Amino acid sequence: MDCKTVSMFRNMQQQAIRQRYNEIYAHELAHKNAAGSLAGSIVIEKDSNGIPIGGHVSIQMPTLDKKHPEKTIEHADIVIKSALAPSDPSEQDYKVASQAKAIKKQAEKVQKQQKLDYYA
Repeated sequence: MDCKTVSMFRNMQQQAIRQRYNEIYAHELAHKNAAGSLAGSIVIEKDSNGIPIGGHVSIQMPTLDKKHPEKTIEHADIVIKSALAPSDPSEQDYKVASQAKAIKKQAEKVQKQQKLDYYA
């Protein structure tokens, strides 16, 4: 290959790497923006060659607060919204949303029981 061909090939590689990085970053930014203060920093994971292969944003999962189930429900709603915020949710995103939905369901049961106890 001549120098011009090699240079063109390297430019195409760099462009593809930048595009992949931007796709990953946009996906993770959607999570972060939807989660607000519950989200951690965006982390872009790279392979041994420095090529972006994935990313993540840590998020604080809700815990069941039996004294204040409404807070748990609000927290779970934010986590669900954040997990499903990207236009292309991953399998892990669906798992996070599912976990938050399960916690929300528990909180709703507690809330319902509290209302029944209150009116009894």
